[in-house]
Amino acid sequence: MNGQNGFLNNKKRVVFNLLPALAATLLLVGYGMWSAIAQSFQSVDGEWTMASYLELFNSLAFFHSLKLTFRVAILSTLLALVIGLVMTRMLYQFFRDSSSKVLVWIPILIPHFVAGYLVYLFFSQSGLFSSLFYQLGVLDHRAEFPVLVQEKFGIGMILTYVWKEVPFVILMLLPVYYEIDHRYSEVVRTLGGNKWDVFRSVELPWLLPVMVETGLILIAFIASAFEIPYLLGVTRPEMLSVRAYEWFYDGDWSKRPLAFSAMILPGVMALLLAIFCIGAVQKHRLRMIKGRNR
Repeated sequence: MNGQNGFLNNKKRVVFNLLPALAATLLLVGYGMWSAIAQSFQSVDGEWTMASYLELFNSLAFFHSLKLTFRVAILSTLLALVIGLVMTRMLYQFFRDSSSKVLVWIPILIPHFVAGYLVYLFFSQSGLFSSLFYQLGVLDHRAEFPVLVQEKFGIGMILTYVWKEVPFVILMLLPVYYEIDHRYSEVVRTLGGNKWDVFRSVELPWLLPVMVETGLILIAFIASAFEIPYLLGVTRPEMLSVRAYEWFYDGDWSKRPLAFSAMILPGVMALLLAIFCIGAVQKHRLRMIKGRNR
């Protein structure tokens, strides 16, 4: 009984200590979310209506922006996860030295806007790489350099997000690699398994939950980011964040509900995806715990 009472007291103490931070977060974030949702359902006259959502569903331009947004977010996230996983697997022993982790931190310290400007500086048709290839005689004209920024597919934005988010993926996966009991890897090799068998049987079950959670963070962040699409995107189609910005700051106040609606819809989609993925991850973790306790 004393142990149970002590556990309950510690739990109450933790909740009490977290209460100010939770209250401030719920007050600020909750009010902002409620204000955005309420204004998305209001007309200029203050009447409650779904006209903004109906207009979005009937807008082909909105679906083009939605398609571009999720294409850039998903491709950037998948590439960052794969590259970050490969680099972590190859270099996690090297990163045991705390001083070497500075190499991973350096790209994280660079703001996204600066990263986008660097991509433009290097990969545009008037950039450093096109000039270098022209000076080397690889290109007859600098205009022959492929269009990688400010084009419709979003290659420049994907490049920027990949090299910015790979270090984040590495830092998320490093602690997992340090927790894995690598003696199981030796067992798999002893039984005739190759590197793929080691990764699939030993490493992937531990990595999968963290990779899913990291992927959700990246998708939500990239889909709602503004500075990179504004710098490296095209006028049409444009990312949803840029379109919402234009609607919000347009001189026509009747478009402001469209701005809120355009950001709430993908937010709801991301929330549903997160609930589904986190539920699957929790089931996976429970199976791992049960299997380890047997």
